[in-house]
Amino acid sequence: MTEATERFFESLPARAPKVLVSPVSGTLQIHLTQDTRTVHWLAHLRPGAIEVSRNRGPADAIWYTSEELFDRLVTGRAQAISSVLRNESSFSGDVVLFLLFRRFFPDPPGARDPREAARAQLGRLR
Repeated sequence: MTEATERFFESLPARAPKVLVSPVSGTLQIHLTQDTRTVHWLAHLRPGAIEVSRNRGPADAIWYTSEELFDRLVTGRAQAISSVLRNESSFSGDVVLFLLFRRFFPDPPGARDPREAARAQLGRLR
């Protein structure tokens, strides 16, 4: 597993209060595969908090992806929903947990909030 992925999971509890603002709760099991080995992460999500461990356990949803793709996700070089739509990863269970968890991933390098771009454009027109 890459250092970026390790740092990503370590950062989740501190970032959760800003990311997990909805009333959704549940457990997401993440399976990261590399060749014939699989690394497991278990994330218990609740409003304003997340607990992450390297355990396996009962989960409301399971996400299967490669370590290489996950590394691209945590560095903003790939998008979670696009990876599922392209069959690069798969998901089963409560889709709301997947949609909530993906909010932890960074935006692509150079991405801007469209509202900021519109405000900048409006400022130039005045």
